[in-house]
Amino acid sequence: MAKEKSAIFIIFGGSGDLAHRKLYPSLFRLYKSKVLKDHFAVIGTARRPWSDDYFRETVITSLEDYFDDDKEIMEEFAKHFFYQSHDVNDSEHYIALKNLAGKLDDQFEAGHNRVYYMAIAPRFFGTVAEHINSEGLKTKDGYNRLVIEKPFGRDLDSACELNGNISKAFPEDDIYRIDHYLGKEMVQDIPNIRANNPKLEQALNNKYVSNIQVTLAESIGVEDRGGYYETAGVLRDMIQNHVMQIIGAIASDDPKAKEAKVIHKNKCDLFASLKELSPEEVDTEFVRGQYDTDKTGEKKAYRQEDNVAEDSNIETFVAGKIEFNTDRWSGVPFYVRSGKRMPDKSSRIDIVLNDKVKELGIRPNSVVTLLIEKEDGNSILINGLNYKDAGQDFIEFPEEAEFDNASEAYESLIIDILSGNRVHFTLWDELRSTWKYIDTIRERWDSQTPEFPNYISGTMGPDAAEMLLERDGNSWIWD
Repeated sequence: MAKEKSAIFIIFGGSGDLAHRKLYPSLFRLYKSKVLKDHFAVIGTARRPWSDDYFRETVITSLEDYFDDDKEIMEEFAKHFFYQSHDVNDSEHYIALKNLAGKLDDQFEAGHNRVYYMAIAPRFFGTVAEHINSEGLKTKDGYNRLVIEKPFGRDLDSACELNGNISKAFPEDDIYRIDHYLGKEMVQDIPNIRANNPKLEQALNNKYVSNIQVTLAESIGVEDRGGYYETAGVLRDMIQNHVMQIIGAIASDDPKAKEAKVIHKNKCDLFASLKELSPEEVDTEFVRGQYDTDKTGEKKAYRQEDNVAEDSNIETFVAGKIEFNTDRWSGVPFYVRSGKRMPDKSSRIDIVLNDKVKELGIRPNSVVTLLIEKEDGNSILINGLNYKDAGQDFIEFPEEAEFDNASEAYESLIIDILSGNRVHFTLWDELRSTWKYIDTIRERWDSQTPEFPNYISGTMGPDAAEMLLERDGNSWIWD
């Protein structure tokens, strides 16, 4: 675990669900592990007129949902929390925030380090960043790091506008765009798996790979996020960011690279090579779906969910075929899918090798599966078996990397923010390329009226998702 860190966290949206469900439990884990100990404080801001004591009570209550620790430990942790009612458009409030941060910096000897965390609606990102800069919240002696949650725009134009506003206040090197899948231990360890297994790395190209499949499936519906989903859908919510970043980990060149600039350049080059789609190719290469009720009629259809239009055309399922124009990957389909109300929760990468791999000493047509959320205690499979039991020796991995004590994704990412490690965050150039690609699909879909709902809750999505692979003579590994 990293050594003790010092910082003042200013969380915009500190009264909200994200802060209480993800950020505060992650900060508490870091407190228990002594990454955060004496030299930190958290300022929560929101419009609500809370007191410090009430804010601390909400923090402790949120921790009790996740931890069985003695309440005394939680109370000691909560003493580092302070609250300020805040209007994001009021300059005076930023001056008050500056004064409070300075006071706490002295009190906790936090080294003049600031983490500004945007746990608010994206439409406020630019306004808050501008005021942080103009009202002098930034310190000169420590660091100033701006953390941004997705969604980063809803299309290329809005993402460009948002990035332009933020970049006026913070340089790119100080901007940390969160994608929580990049905080998951398996995703972070993909470069190590590739670098430590030469035969596997040698096989990762169009000579030996038949196809690669990325699946991010959920068994639940939209739950209480109907209002958000009506503005997003799976294409924006999952494919543009999480799925693309996972592909970046498995398909980028030079997995042995350690410097953030080199790693990001390789990802940027990969995403810049995305094969452009014509409107007609969108029709053949991408499938969208929306869940209906289940066979018993007990579960709601998407159109019956709260805050969802009765005639909504928003997709809750996407499957697609992505290709890259590079010497390494030309001709290899990357099949992707993500959906709600599928049979089980599963996050996985299936690497389907062809018969030529026998010249590398690998059994022909083997499938290597990396489980992003391990299943049955396993994290790496070969042909459906734990890699140790598969009877092949082209993958080896040290015992300590078995993902048995995987840290929660936000905990890992917060450590990176405090350490100034930008490897597991998303750069603007990556986002620009992926938004451009996604916009082509979205624009085509917005010009059509789909026949929704088109899959029953608890199934693998619409039939067209199976046909997408069958046309190429392939099939989904997880079915």
